[in-house]
Amino acid sequence: MNGILSFARRFARNRAALAGVLVLLFVGAMALSAPFVYPSDPWDMVTMPFVWPGEDAEVWLGSDMMGRDLASGIFHGAKVSLTIGFVATLLATLFGTLVGALAGYYLGLADTLLMRVTELFQTIPQFIFAIVVVAILTPSVTNVTLAIALVSWPSVARLVRGEVLALREREFVQASRSIGMGDLRIIATQILPNALGPIIVMGSLMVATAILTEAGLAFLGLGDPNVMSWGSIIGAGRDALRSAWYITAIPGFAILLTVLALNLVGEGLNDALNPRLKNR
Repeated sequence: MNGILSFARRFARNRAALAGVLVLLFVGAMALSAPFVYPSDPWDMVTMPFVWPGEDAEVWLGSDMMGRDLASGIFHGAKVSLTIGFVATLLATLFGTLVGALAGYYLGLADTLLMRVTELFQTIPQFIFAIVVVAILTPSVTNVTLAIALVSWPSVARLVRGEVLALREREFVQASRSIGMGDLRIIATQILPNALGPIIVMGSLMVATAILTEAGLAFLGLGDPNVMSWGSIIGAGRDALRSAWYITAIPGFAILLTVLALNLVGEGLNDALNPRLKNR
């Protein structure tokens, strides 16, 4: 309990990280409230095309080239972008942690094989790989999420392997072996809990990368055509960039704020979880 309170105090000292948390809470509230604030389909044409922000109180963020409410798209898009970002990060973290833990603990042939596969994935540019995967599987929320997870796990695996290598010969691990504790139990209950800090920090940063990747895929027309995301709004507005720049600027600003907030939170977690900064 004292450790949690100490962590909370260290995190609270970082005002930038607290600002990031507030932004994320606001974006999360947008995503959760979207079905209630804007119950109609965000694809519905509700007004005249190219209504600028502030011209009509009913569409306070304006409308796009099809007369769709941009505010409705931003709220519903927050749900899609955050869901893909967090789920893809969770999948990549779980798989990368499993690979890295097994490679770092057993070493030998297991380490060689798992790390060679990891390096193979890392030699392929992530965004290009994601494009190929989505194009093969056909664009959908599920496939986009799986594609982002597939290109994201190698960095987690390498991080976890390094942490496990540093911990596997520690006294508490040797004591666990001496009392007959099994390898998988040692990894799950002794090693990984002590490596959780760096994994959490990397996970927070990976969410930001996943959101940017999803936006890039949607911008290229590889997002789910049945759902609206921030990237799909930007992609739809690029043809009217000179005459109605707000269509791309508003969702672009939403992505900028969310990614910046995630990075600030990640830096705050890194500072709070780093034992060398406890007395800072």
